[in-house]
Amino acid sequence: MLKKQVGIIGMAIMGFNLSLNIEKHGYNVSIFNRSREKTDKIIFENPKKKLFPYYTIQEFVFSLQNPRFIILMVQAGKVTDYFLDLLEPFLEEKDIIMDGGNSFYKDTIRREKKLLKKNINYIGAGISGGEEGALNGPAIMPGGKKYIYEFISPVLKKIAAKTSKGEACVTYIGPNGSGHYVKMIHNAIEYANMQLISEIYFLFKKIFNFNNNYIANIFTKWNQGELNSYLLKITCNILVKKDEKNDFLLDKILDIADNKGTGKWAIHEALDLNEPLTIATESIFSRYISVLKKERIQASKIFFGTKKTIKKYPKNIKVYIEKMRKALYLSIIISYTQGFSQLRNASNTKKWNLNCKKIAKIFRKGCIIQAKILKEIINSYENNIKTTNFFLEPYFKNISNTYQQSLRDVIIYAIQHGIPIPALSSAINYYDNYRTKFLPSNLIQAQRDYFGSHYYQRIDKSGNFHTKWAE
Repeated sequence: MLKKQVGIIGMAIMGFNLSLNIEKHGYNVSIFNRSREKTDKIIFENPKKKLFPYYTIQEFVFSLQNPRFIILMVQAGKVTDYFLDLLEPFLEEKDIIMDGGNSFYKDTIRREKKLLKKNINYIGAGISGGEEGALNGPAIMPGGKKYIYEFISPVLKKIAAKTSKGEACVTYIGPNGSGHYVKMIHNAIEYANMQLISEIYFLFKKIFNFNNNYIANIFTKWNQGELNSYLLKITCNILVKKDEKNDFLLDKILDIADNKGTGKWAIHEALDLNEPLTIATESIFSRYISVLKKERIQASKIFFGTKKTIKKYPKNIKVYIEKMRKALYLSIIISYTQGFSQLRNASNTKKWNLNCKKIAKIFRKGCIIQAKILKEIINSYENNIKTTNFFLEPYFKNISNTYQQSLRDVIIYAIQHGIPIPALSSAINYYDNYRTKFLPSNLIQAQRDYFGSHYYQRIDKSGNFHTKWAE
C-alpha cells in the first residue's frame, strides 16, 4: 500500500480546504473525520484528488509514511485532547502532530510536554486566513522544537500564502506554545480593527445618513491608500451585497456580535503581563454589550441622549470624511502597536526570543490582518532592531503627530451626537496616556498607601516610603 505523506484530522471548512491545498501541491493526503458521511461526501465530490479516506484512527495512522506528519484541524479544547488520546496508542517515536486549530497556548505547552515523554513531536501552529486562506494560502505561525519545524517546513512553505516577491508567509515562531500565542495576538488585533472599522461605518450611517453604496465608495477609495487592508476590502463587498429582495443584506443583520474566545484569552494575558491592550479589550466588551439586545431596546426608550440632531452635517463634509480616514488609520496603528507590545513583553517574560519583524512579515498575505501598514512596521524594526515599541519610530511618530487632532475631532463629534465609539476613544486615550510625561498615578499611590500601607516611591529620593496620612 502506498504510504501517504500527510494526514489531516477534521474535515470542517478549514480542514477540508487545507487538505485540498496540500494535495494540489503534490502530496498524497490521508483524511479522517468523526462523521463518516462527511468523509464520503468529500471523496464523492473530489474523485480526482489524491485524498484518501480512512474510517478508524488506526487505519488512518498506519496509512502514513514514517515519521508520520498529522495535522489536527479540530475544535480547540476538549476535542483536541480527545483526538490526541485516540492517536497516542498508535503513534511511534519521532512522529509529528501539528495542531492547526485556535488552541490556547498553555494547552499547547501541556500537550507538547506530555507527548515528548514518548518522543512524539508536537507543533502548535496558528493558521489565519479563513476558508479562502486555507485553500489558497494561509499565514502560518508554528511553534515547537525548531528542528521539527525545519523537517515539516517544505510542506508549510508550499501551502502558505506568498507575497508579491514570492516569500512564504510562514516562519519559525519559537518554542512550545509561542505559535498559538502569536495567533492569539493576531486575533486580538483582528477584533480591534473590525470594531474600529464598524465604528467609522456607524458614524457615516447615523450622522451623515450615507447609504451603503456611498460608504462602500469611500472605503474603496481609502483602501487604495495607506489604509489598504483585507478587512477594509471585505467591508466594501459586505456593504453592497443585496438579498433576495434586492435590499442591502447588511441592514437586515441582527446587531449581536459573537466571539470564540481567543480575544478573551488575549485580554487575560494582557492583565497578567500588565499590558494595556485597550482597543481589543473595548472591542470584546462592545460585543458583550451587543448581546444585551433586549436590555438595549428597553434602555433606548427610557434614557436620553444628546439634544443635537443627528441630521446636522459638518459644514464641510469632504474635510470631515478625510478627518475620519485619518482617525481610523491612527487608531489602527495603535491597535497593532498594542498587539506587538504584548508580543515583546510575552517574549521577554517567557524567554521565547520572538522576532517581531519576521512575525510582521508573515502577516503580509493570507491572514485576516494583512494590511499595508505592516510594511512600515517591518521597516521600523529593520531601521532600529532594538526598538522597544515601533510606535516611537519616525514614520509612526510623524503620522501620530499629524493625525491625532483628526482623531480628537471625530471623537468629539461622535460624543456630541450620542454615538458610541469605544474603540476610537480607547485609541486616543492610549495615545494621550503614552505621550504624557507625568500622570495622576501619584495620587493613586498616595491613596493606596493611606488605606493599605502599600508604600510609594518619590521623585526626589530613592527607596520605598510610607506616611501616616491622618496625623
